[in-house]
Amino acid sequence: MQKRSLGFSLLSALMLLTCILTCVHGCDFAQPVCGAEAEGDVVIGIMLPCHQKVSAPQERIRPESFHCSHFDLETFMLSLATIHEIEEVNAAGFLPGVRLGYLMCDTCSYASKALQNVEHMLAINSSLNVKCDYTDFRPRVKIILGALYSEVSIAVARLLNVYMVPLLSSTSSSSELSEKTRFPVFLRTIPSDIHQTKALAKLMHHFDWNWVGVVYGDDDYGRAAFQSFLWDADANGVCLAYQEELPSFLGHSESKRRIRQVAQHIRSSSAQVVLLILRAELVHAIFEEMIRTNTSRTWIASDSWSSSWYLAHMDGINKIGDILGFTFVAGKTESFDNYLKNLTTPTAGHNHFIEKYKNLRFNCTPECFSSQPPPHCPPDDILKIKSAVACNINNPQEQNDDYLVNTLDTTKAFPNRIAVWAVAHALKKLLKCNTSSCSGETDFPPWQLLEELKKVKFQLDGQDFFFNENGDFVNGYDLLMWEADRHHREIRMIGKYHIQGEQIKLIMKNLNWVSTVNNTTPWARCSEHCAPGSAKKILNVSCCYNCTLCVEGTFSDDSDVNDCQACPNGTWSMRGWTQCKPRYESFLRWSDPHPISMLVAAAFGIVLLFTIFVIFLVNRNSAPMKKAEVRLSCVMMAGLAVSFASVICFIGRPSVHLCRASQLMYAMGFTLCVSCILVKAYRIFLAFLPFGQIVNRRLYKLYKPPVIVIVVTSLQGIICLLWLLFDSPDVDNTPPSPQSMKRVIQCREGSTFIGFGVMLGYIALLAFVCFLLAFKSRKVPQEYSETGYIIFSMLMYLFVWVCFIPVYITNSEQGTSVQASAILVSTYGIIFCHFLPKCYEALWKAEADAVEKILRKWGVISSPDQNSNTETDKDVAGVNTVFQRDNRFSVTSTTTILRSSDILSPVSEVDILPTSNENIHPHPQLIRLGSNVVRRRRSVSC
Repeated sequence: MQKRSLGFSLLSALMLLTCILTCVHGCDFAQPVCGAEAEGDVVIGIMLPCHQKVSAPQERIRPESFHCSHFDLETFMLSLATIHEIEEVNAAGFLPGVRLGYLMCDTCSYASKALQNVEHMLAINSSLNVKCDYTDFRPRVKIILGALYSEVSIAVARLLNVYMVPLLSSTSSSSELSEKTRFPVFLRTIPSDIHQTKALAKLMHHFDWNWVGVVYGDDDYGRAAFQSFLWDADANGVCLAYQEELPSFLGHSESKRRIRQVAQHIRSSSAQVVLLILRAELVHAIFEEMIRTNTSRTWIASDSWSSSWYLAHMDGINKIGDILGFTFVAGKTESFDNYLKNLTTPTAGHNHFIEKYKNLRFNCTPECFSSQPPPHCPPDDILKIKSAVACNINNPQEQNDDYLVNTLDTTKAFPNRIAVWAVAHALKKLLKCNTSSCSGETDFPPWQLLEELKKVKFQLDGQDFFFNENGDFVNGYDLLMWEADRHHREIRMIGKYHIQGEQIKLIMKNLNWVSTVNNTTPWARCSEHCAPGSAKKILNVSCCYNCTLCVEGTFSDDSDVNDCQACPNGTWSMRGWTQCKPRYESFLRWSDPHPISMLVAAAFGIVLLFTIFVIFLVNRNSAPMKKAEVRLSCVMMAGLAVSFASVICFIGRPSVHLCRASQLMYAMGFTLCVSCILVKAYRIFLAFLPFGQIVNRRLYKLYKPPVIVIVVTSLQGIICLLWLLFDSPDVDNTPPSPQSMKRVIQCREGSTFIGFGVMLGYIALLAFVCFLLAFKSRKVPQEYSETGYIIFSMLMYLFVWVCFIPVYITNSEQGTSVQASAILVSTYGIIFCHFLPKCYEALWKAEADAVEKILRKWGVISSPDQNSNTETDKDVAGVNTVFQRDNRFSVTSTTTILRSSDILSPVSEVDILPTSNENIHPHPQLIRLGSNVVRRRRSVSC
């Protein structure tokens, strides 16, 4: 067995040596430059990399042939798909009488190598002559299918622009290639990267990832895709934690150092999602670093490696985390799978790539698995494709199995199939084919095929395909997820991205996440979400922020808003609200409990006044009513009724008229009442306080009740008139507090409050004068006067309104209810102090009993035998009787009956003057002509 294996190894080495010698010394460059060929009437060029890279291009100093290494199964499969589809077109007789041939060259993923292939494909008689006009240029190859990478396609397309030879790619997605001014000959059967980067940004937005890192290659594809992603990421709220650029060629002298630096940056960054816009071999190098350091992240793949079998079967691939990515729309073909299971070289041509694959798969090379393999052995990753029965096979070229079908995702060759059929439909139109023959010339200039290709539209597997104005297909992407499958990864389609609607649609709802516990979606945000009612306060980039609550008057009804919205007119919001609401109006509503209670109190007060008025009229001739002055009391009742009525004006939605009416009614009504109290206090003051006769006469001249009432009330009327003219009460238009949803609708007592203050101050002044007069007469017995009632009622009024002032100032929102309550309290104080006692005396207290009790109280009746006391009845006219002893006075008990028809109502009362050490000078009213004084005197000495 070892001899046979050694023999196969020597045979392989001999074949490789022969190939190299031919490349260097041979004159026919067809075999070394292009590894697969089949003759045909119309030849299609195929440029795909069956090898991953060119060996040591930086060491190349002579224009020699390029040496390729690292055989790539995936791109080899894509080239086989293209060849198979060409054979399918021929077998189907789609172009009657015309056979399609192909010439396939390996670009080795290197642009310069691809340009060398183009020279060979376009050569006529082994040369490429320089011309000024290539309109009639008729090379053997009419169209080139490829290349794999955008950087190679860009280089090749620039050269083909000279000859106008169409370049149709199934994998080059750079957005630069859509610019027809720069690349008029380029077309592709996949979407532009403009759509792929949108899909990538939409994917991140879908999974709520906004803090990502990006690593891209320094080639045309990487830079263009990265710039496109920047725009789309910003539009979808995705921010870059970092961006790193790697040399696109793995053999670059700086590649290994830069890969280690990038890997360290990935490990140290807080970004848990990493987008890799790189070739598969660069991704492989980064993954090796991640596996070595046991680093797990969520990786987003660009189309260049999103379905790489080579990466999915890396050792330790399950340690690096989740992998998602987009690939082009795929489709499975049973005939292609059967083709891969039965690979054979064409009879009328050659395919050295198939031969090499079979040698790698079935050739027995045990020395390559030793600790020191010989130089001709492939890398360890390629050795993995070695069949377990390789050393039991006689002829590797005759051996086949289903390894390619089971290992690779053959559905990703669908765009290559579409490319072949697009060319076939364009040729059918150009060659004027019908069901039996094609009458057109097969040796046509390539630009004619390009012209027809741009207009082609066809169906394949039930789908419509055509090129847009940029020469691109817009058939969307498939979303892939790399699921753990033992020691490797299985690539599954979990969704689609529809270009037309720019939407991601997941087919698999329950995803198998590798990097998280309980199969939860990985977290990749710089900051937590800001809940509705708050906004983002950006720190350094838009994705890193603090959440701040919306201030009053603003709102946010969505998560993660940049700024809170201002509330529309008529609405308001509190801090941290998610919506604005109309401010509710606050005033004393008729239906609220407090206004109802005030209304009941005011109504009860009016009813009580009416009841008192009736009692006063019915009992107007009784002694208590005569002493209370019925007419003066009726005027007081009228003023109090107006005050009660003013309270009603405080209830309901305020208006200008109600604001003015409430203040004027209270001011005039209560002033009228207090002016009457002033008359009473003044009367008592004049009647019982000692002054000289001259002073008494002067004060007596001022005692004119109607004049006093009218003048005092008129002064208040003048104050109110000036108030209305210069600073009238109005509805308060002060904006509500920003911290309140309540709009207080209330009256404003003017802009300066001067009129309001003067009005209240005037009433307070009258009340204070009444209090002083009554206080000065406080020693007069209550049975003879109302000093106690006046003192108490005026103190109550002053206390209520003194308390009202600070409450009104500090709590302006409740000013209306406070003032109304103050009016009620002070008005009820007058009723309870002045009217109810008189009603009580008139209804339940007999006059005789009252006199007897009074006399007993003051010692006039001290014993049962008081009738034995000496009594002297004597009529006195105009004389004051005063007994004086040792500067002390002794005043006899006196019953005085006063009659005065000009000033006061007829009064019948019993006045008893207590003993005092003061000089008592009765008011002249007491000694007027016509007054009868009956004096009962008992000797009293002091």
